[in-house]
Amino acid sequence: MAANWCWWRASGDTLNKIGAELRGQFGVTMKTVPLDLGTAPAAKILFDQLQSGGVVVDVLVNNAGFDTFGEFAGIAEEEILGQIQLNITSLTELTRLFLPAMLARRGGKIMNVASTAAFQPGPLMAVYYATKAYVLSFSEALANEVTGSGVVVVSCFCPGATDTGFQKRARMENSRLFKKIGAMNVETVARDGYRGLMAGRTVVISGVQNWLVAESVRFAPRKWVTALSRWVAEKVET
Repeated sequence: MAANWCWWRASGDTLNKIGAELRGQFGVTMKTVPLDLGTAPAAKILFDQLQSGGVVVDVLVNNAGFDTFGEFAGIAEEEILGQIQLNITSLTELTRLFLPAMLARRGGKIMNVASTAAFQPGPLMAVYYATKAYVLSFSEALANEVTGSGVVVVSCFCPGATDTGFQKRARMENSRLFKKIGAMNVETVARDGYRGLMAGRTVVISGVQNWLVAESVRFAPRKWVTALSRWVAEKVET
């Protein structure tokens, strides 16, 4: 059977509840696997579970990720390495595990979720921005490699600030980005990502304003871009 799956940083009970809601609302078959993809063996464990259950993954969405706000020198080492493990290593390993079968079947889609952060350095979120730059570069390269297949799509989705639980996990609720500039509606962002993937677009940016920002930083001096990135991330008085 074919299946799409997603990962949430949630308890097993919450994940199972979401699965039940999707089954009830859409009448789809759901398999939930509570697993922390921030640990080294998790990607292979997930792959093996799906293989043993006969689940064929037609669409892989690598959406898991987190950030920690603050200057790099003051962030705990486990937080830094955890970001790299989840945002880069697990994403890369999952893509490597599922892509060969898609190529062999001559069908499949992979969406790697990056961010508009991928287009510039990010003081106060240095590791997060760097990991998203990796995701963008990695995905664009893979999209080129699979072009000859004619049937497998690799897309990199780059949303801007979105109204999810991300900002609370990153302790960014009082940043200028979320307090003054504002975040996009999650349903709109998800719809943009889905449509871009289905259309086979290599890079998908949600929102006209986010697209303009991502494009403009290519032409501005890097020092200015970095300074502006910090200004946006800084906390403001509530």
